[in-house]
Amino acid sequence: MYFRQKKSGNRTYLQIVESHRQDGQPRQRVIATLGRLDELTRNGQLEALLASGARFAPGAMVLNAFAQGEISSVDKISIGPGLIFERLWQQTGIASVLQELSRDRRHGFVLERAIFRTVVHRLCCPGSDRAADRWRQTVRLADTDAIALHQVYRAMAWLGEELEEQTDKTPFAPRCTKDLIEERLFERRRDLFTSLDLVFFDTTSIYFEGAGGETVGQLGHSKDSRPDLKQMVVGAVLDSAGRPILCELWPGNTTDVKTLVPIVTRLQRRFAVANVCIVADRGLISRETIAEITGRGWSYILGARLRSSKEVRDAVLSRGGRYQVVHGARVDSKDPSPLKVKEVSVEGRRYIVCLNDDQAKKDAADREAILEGLRNKLTQGDKALVGNQGFRKFLTGKGAGFAIDDEQVKAEARFDGKWVLRTNTTLPAAEVALKYKELWQVEDLFRTTKSLLETRPIYHKCDATIRGHVFCSFLALVLRKALLDRLEQRGEVLEWADIVRDLNGLEEIRVDQHDKQFLLRSQVTGVCSKVFQAVGVALPPTVRAFPRPEVANA
Repeated sequence: MYFRQKKSGNRTYLQIVESHRQDGQPRQRVIATLGRLDELTRNGQLEALLASGARFAPGAMVLNAFAQGEISSVDKISIGPGLIFERLWQQTGIASVLQELSRDRRHGFVLERAIFRTVVHRLCCPGSDRAADRWRQTVRLADTDAIALHQVYRAMAWLGEELEEQTDKTPFAPRCTKDLIEERLFERRRDLFTSLDLVFFDTTSIYFEGAGGETVGQLGHSKDSRPDLKQMVVGAVLDSAGRPILCELWPGNTTDVKTLVPIVTRLQRRFAVANVCIVADRGLISRETIAEITGRGWSYILGARLRSSKEVRDAVLSRGGRYQVVHGARVDSKDPSPLKVKEVSVEGRRYIVCLNDDQAKKDAADREAILEGLRNKLTQGDKALVGNQGFRKFLTGKGAGFAIDDEQVKAEARFDGKWVLRTNTTLPAAEVALKYKELWQVEDLFRTTKSLLETRPIYHKCDATIRGHVFCSFLALVLRKALLDRLEQRGEVLEWADIVRDLNGLEEIRVDQHDKQFLLRSQVTGVCSKVFQAVGVALPPTVRAFPRPEVANA
């Protein structure tokens, strides 16, 4: 139904017309002729008619109210994150697990809602818990408005609270509530895969601006180049599909080589996993670790140290042999260089040597840049070299000064574009190399944790709240992975920054007009509609009308 102008001679009439189909053909039927258009507009009858009809059409009523200057208040709030992550929070089972575990607690607020608000904040606007308390005023999350900052701290403490039953705890940290959450989440999705035949494990460190808790914050090897600050060590395990399984939180002086065996032990005892193949980085290797892994009958694919391992440096890399191309030949000059692998056995120990030609060229170019800078510095005297670690390994002392060590330069070139793996599996060499490359998912997880899901700044003073604070980032990663998986199933590969920006940009505007309240949804932009379709969430109507709360309760 619509308005139509109808000319008759030199006059124009305004009609209300309805479209319909008759005998399969479109037809128009005149519902009413309102009168001459010039007279309707001149005496204001048309505007009065439209304003009267707008009472029965919320959208038109709001537009008319704007035109008449009758809007008493306008407010807006972001709704995209709440709609999407609430659905994923329920679908992944996190909500029900938290509700089950906190059912008998009497905190005076809903623990699950406080944790949900913290997790969504990590996904959308990373920062401290104080920042999350301010951020909550800009976003709509169901049943979280009444939760105060001190209640969020209590929820963090509950996540990191030590359990009475400490059987099978790791040597470096007690069993906490967060361990139960990980195990129950794994049980809920266990039917999606039968076993953890392959798991990826890596660690990183997170430093504190504050004191670092009672025992968690310790000085140790900092991967953030901040040895002056106390830190904690965070380890994460992913399954072969890249889904986060668990995270471990240890004092900052825990060394990487001591963490691998306790992690796998927990997987076997607490997750009921019989056979595990561990894929881990070179920093987790030691002779004692490999001996214990082998003695327990576990399979492994471990990165080997190129320079510090005498066996790798002198025996493995010196062996000849033909490389096998894994990804096939290059079709175009812009295609990435194919990975090459070859197998080497040293006294029954199986090694896989991997070579990437593009990386080899980059390593050679980087070394030449260092050498060029070194030659320039040598002309300025020895003092110019003091404190430069990049120069140090290529220098040798001759007479009264320094010179470039040509033998060291030649030795360093042997490592260009190469990495070496050690494994006790029977998998083909190419498959071993590809499995190890998937470990980069874990490394990407930690890059995400430290940037996109920034856990710092951490000012908590208690170990329990620190553990809970960091564990919320783990839960955020579970939601992030769930969303990306759903997008991938629909053939969508989207940038996370674009997803967050467009979800935050979906807003609902509240308009109060007389005795009614209108909610107007903003336009959907960017990738927002694809995200809603992937998760199966319907977009709210463009306009919704309600009685104003103070009027309805009067």
